Amino acid sequence: MEILIPLIISGCGLVMISSLSLRNSMAGGNPYAAPLRQFQFIGVGLTLMMICFAWTSPSVRKHSGKLFTLAFFLLVITAIPGIGIKVGGARRWLSLVVIRFQPLELALFAVPIFMADRLTDEDSLTKRGNFHSFVRPTLIVIAMMGIPLMLQPNLGGTLIITAICFVMHIERRGWKYPIWGVILGIAAVVVLIMIAPYRMRRFNAFWDPWSDPTDTGFQIIQGLVAFANGSLTGVGIGKGLQEQRYLPEAETDYIFPAIGEEFGLMGTMFLLILYALWTWRVYYIYKNAKTPFTKSLALGLTASVIFPMFVNVAGVTKLMPLSGIPMPFLSAGGSSMMFMWAKIGLLMSIKQENKEK
Repeated sequence: MEILIPLIISGCGLVMISSLSLRNSMAGGNPYAAPLRQFQFIGVGLTLMMICFAWTSPSVRKHSGKLFTLAFFLLVITAIPGIGIKVGGARRWLSLVVIRFQPLELALFAVPIFMADRLTDEDSLTKRGNFHSFVRPTLIVIAMMGIPLMLQPNLGGTLIITAICFVMHIERRGWKYPIWGVILGIAAVVVLIMIAPYRMRRFNAFWDPWSDPTDTGFQIIQGLVAFANGSLTGVGIGKGLQEQRYLPEAETDYIFPAIGEEFGLMGTMFLLILYALWTWRVYYIYKNAKTPFTKSLALGLTASVIFPMFVNVAGVTKLMPLSGIPMPFLSAGGSSMMFMWAKIGLLMSIKQENKEK
């Protein structure tokens, strides 16, 4: 089930991307290019899953520092003009030989591993309950990943990294200091929104998209219109307004509203139920983990899948400002798909170790 459910979600995404790519044939493009590319990304992701499944927890722990350092380095160089690729006003991508790569996805893979290692080191129990235990590693990891992310800028990615670190810290060392971190973090987010004009425009678009329906509020409004058009059962595959490009980023950030239009409330609820079932199944991997490291790692990996899902759904349904975070296993793109499947591989490795012990 832990593998089958993501496979079903990825299949749903492939069907939706194929439907949306029909517009390419109308403009003279190849209607099979996008689905074939997504199929390749799923294949690479499944290969990474098998590689990660072969990792034992001691081996994963041994390489935690190297993975974290690599993720930090790639995030830093993304902010360098000429190296990082600027898309939509943010420099979040690196150009590799075959694909564009988003280092945030590697960070979302490396941070749970590194945090699990640091939170369960030999003198972890002696650190529990004092402020030093919150600074190191939690605040240091958040700062090391958050600073280069904010330089891109990527507030949504920073918040997800922060949430993962907080959840893992709370599970190992309690609520005492993270609760103050949450309060200060909310205050910091408010300040960051107010001092940055583009963030303020995005917040205003979230608060009242109809004040500027043809510009800043256009994407939010079209997403809501897509949900409304879909009603209960949807307008049918290939019959949505997205085929006419009314909904920007329909294959990536806004694939959930696109599914809502063509498959209706039943389609979107089906997907949310799948995510809920997967979380429930993975909870047992966490619950049955035999070592503190694997227990903490299972929690962090699960959070790194579920938090982006919540952020994406909340953004497209106007529950929070848009953040540009893709829908796990569903959105078009290689970076997210590959590392999501790598996380599945690690979770399956933990499950296998649970059975053996």
